[in-house]
Amino acid sequence: MLTIEKIDPANKAQVKRFVQLPHRLYADCPQWVPPLDIDAYAQLDPKTHPFYEHSEVQFFLAVRDGRDVGRIAAIENRPYNQYHGTQEADFYFFECENDLEAATALFTTVFDWAKKRGLNRVIGPKGMGPLDGYGMLVFGFEHRQTMTMLNYNHAYYPQLVEAQGFEKEVDFVSCYLPADQFKIPERVERIARRALERGDLKVKKFKNKKELLQWAPRIGEAYNKAFVKNWEYYPFTPREIKFVVDNIMTIADHRLIKIITHTDEVVGFLFGFPDVSAALQRAKGKLFPFGLPDLLLEMRRTRTIVGNGMGILPEYQGHGGNAILYNEMGSTLLEFGRFSHVEMTQVAETTEQMRADLKNLNGVEYKNNRVYHKDI
Repeated sequence: MLTIEKIDPANKAQVKRFVQLPHRLYADCPQWVPPLDIDAYAQLDPKTHPFYEHSEVQFFLAVRDGRDVGRIAAIENRPYNQYHGTQEADFYFFECENDLEAATALFTTVFDWAKKRGLNRVIGPKGMGPLDGYGMLVFGFEHRQTMTMLNYNHAYYPQLVEAQGFEKEVDFVSCYLPADQFKIPERVERIARRALERGDLKVKKFKNKKELLQWAPRIGEAYNKAFVKNWEYYPFTPREIKFVVDNIMTIADHRLIKIITHTDEVVGFLFGFPDVSAALQRAKGKLFPFGLPDLLLEMRRTRTIVGNGMGILPEYQGHGGNAILYNEMGSTLLEFGRFSHVEMTQVAETTEQMRADLKNLNGVEYKNNRVYHKDI
């Protein structure tokens, strides 16, 4: 018998079942990277996660004969709907055995939940903020998940979703840029050099982690302004900005983060992170006693940089800012000498210029995460 169980965030046993289900579903999957428990549990805690201050989330488990076989979250992002003039619900955290009946029951529950709130469209996978990866993997299953910045799922997941009547909304593509083939086009170098010579824009490099943290609030403000034209944009609250920045700074290497300034205002940024996916796999969600030391060691020995967060304020995009960012990305990769490649994650297919630029840098598109939609 199949039943759908509504999760009470105050019920620790239910929350644990929801969080731990993927560990069983991916137990034999070498590509999956488990989130840290501290992060996974925070997403179900209204007292911890700032998203709950303005929006609503409900979590569900599919249970067959006493065994958890699937899960999902239904989300109403009110600031997003207000900003875009839409009436959309999102789904996220979908995990399921290869069981069409269970998947259908989970999505039917989401549809009913959305209709009761007057919402007429369902989008997803789309989570509770920019730290939650967008979309469902539809290409590149053989590659290891990029930390928890990208979603990973079994190859049968798209079929379960499409069987519910979902259609493609937008794809997010990730690019692989090998260091031995990486070359900044002369045109990009020339534009970047001229932009810097004018003196209006400058590149800020950080001496240490302490200095980076001092700039964190200004970086957060720029992050909130840079993506106003993006499909997924909505205005973050101050606490959401702090939540994002605090999480970014946890794994930040000050040498891999560059910002562009105009006077003292941050107008552009490039976030590079050491890829600690292997250490996260070994940690299995646990920071202690061995997870944290291993993560710190992996930051020093990994040969991969992850680029997840590259933007410039719209009013500076025609003034050489993009060229400066690409030039700095190349400098970071080549100056270290230790990194074998960069992975630029989740570039929306709608950002045609950025995708073209990455191909000009010899980038290879090797992962695709798809966001779906369905009218209800």
